[in-house]
Amino acid sequence: MIHAVLIFNTSGLPRLTKFYSPLHQSTQTIVPKIFSLISTRPAGLCNFLDAPELEDILGTKGDSDDRRKIVYRNYATLYFVFVVDGAESELGILDLIQVLVESLDRAFENVCELDLVFHFDEVHHILSEIIQGGLVLETNVEEIDANVKLAARLRKESFSSANPLAGGIGGGIIGQKGAIPTPLGWLTGRFTGGAMR
Repeated sequence: MIHAVLIFNTSGLPRLTKFYSPLHQSTQTIVPKIFSLISTRPAGLCNFLDAPELEDILGTKGDSDDRRKIVYRNYATLYFVFVVDGAESELGILDLIQVLVESLDRAFENVCELDLVFHFDEVHHILSEIIQGGLVLETNVEEIDANVKLAARLRKESFSSANPLAGGIGGGIIGQKGAIPTPLGWLTGRFTGGAMR
């Protein structure tokens, strides 16, 4: 099971924190501890590590299958970190991190730290297309990208049809071809200058 997905920059500032299991301490304690473990590792070492010092923080029971491991990758200024238990394959999680990064790249065209800050809702949506409740749902980047684009299109259509001032399908702006008249049509015409004489 995947217990946590964390993304933070090289300074240790968290850009995404998603926990799938209950915590025994606050995230303000866990994230700096994980960052200190990862950032002090030399570049030549592998990208996964056992973290016995996290057992108290994450609340493991000591079983070999329940012991938590950290799997991470560093892309430019961002660390992508997954906290998993012994049932997960480290190499499989490394591939899953690659799927997450490729999905973010498709959504933001070469993802950077600012995309994670200013579009956090879309980042969480992409993550939820891949992982739900700590279990992997989808690993096909094409399928993830199609679902994200479909959700964005439906969100825009919903906004346009629900907001009479949006000027979309249900906007009813005077002079717009195919506009559906709305009770606020006279008001939208005044804003656009169509009804002013």
